[in-house]
Amino acid sequence: MQKLSTRQRTLAAAIEFSGYGVHSGQPVNLTISPAPADSGFLISRSMDGGTGTTPVHVHFSRVSRTTLCTTIDLGDSVNVATIEHVTSALSGMGVDNALISIDGSECPILDGSSRPFAESILRVGLEIQPAQRKFLKVMRAVTVRNNDAFAALEPYNGRSLDLEIDFDSKVIGRQRMIFDWTPRRYYDDVSRARTFGFARDAKILRQAGYALGSSLDNSITVHEDR
Repeated sequence: MQKLSTRQRTLAAAIEFSGYGVHSGQPVNLTISPAPADSGFLISRSMDGGTGTTPVHVHFSRVSRTTLCTTIDLGDSVNVATIEHVTSALSGMGVDNALISIDGSECPILDGSSRPFAESILRVGLEIQPAQRKFLKVMRAVTVRNNDAFAALEPYNGRSLDLEIDFDSKVIGRQRMIFDWTPRRYYDDVSRARTFGFARDAKILRQAGYALGSSLDNSITVHEDR
C-alpha cells in the first residue's frame, strides 16, 4: 500500500462489480475507472435503450436524499442511490480522481461494507498523477445537528476522525473510535464495517419500499439480545 503524497492519484486500471441493490433488490453492474487529474469523483448511469447520462461530479449539492442511504441526483430525474460504500472506499484508500459508471438505480451492496471496493483498489494499485492535491483547511468549528445526532468539523493539522454511536440495544450500545486517517488504517479498521439493521424494523422497511434486497449475506441483523 503506497504512502501518501502531495500529488493526485487515480486507479491504475478499471475495476468491475456486480450484485444487487440492498433497497431495490435489483441486479446492477458498476465499474470504477481511472479519471484525469482534477476530475474528482464522477458518476454516470447507463439507461435502457442504450442511452446514458453525462458524468457529473459526486458533490454534496447533488445529494437528493439521505434516508437509509445517500442518493445522488444526476439530472433529468435520474438518480443513483447507496453510493456511500463506493465513495468511502475511494476516499479512504486515497483516490482523488475516478469515474463511477453504473447501469442501475442503486450501487451493489455486495457484503454490506466498503471492503470489496477497497480490496479491488488495493489489487489494481494507484497511479500517481502530475497535478498537486488540493486540500480544504478548516479555519473554525462548524457543527450541524439533527435531533440528537450531530457532525462537527474543527481545525486540525491532519485528518482525524472521532466517531461515536449510541443505540438502545444490548448488542450495540455505545461505541467510539478515534483515529488519524491513513489508507492503511482505513483498510484495516474501517472498511470492514458492515450494514446492520434491527429485525423489528424489517417488515416496516419493506412495506415502505426499503431493504428489498437485504439478506444475511449483506446485512447484520440485530435482535433484542443477539
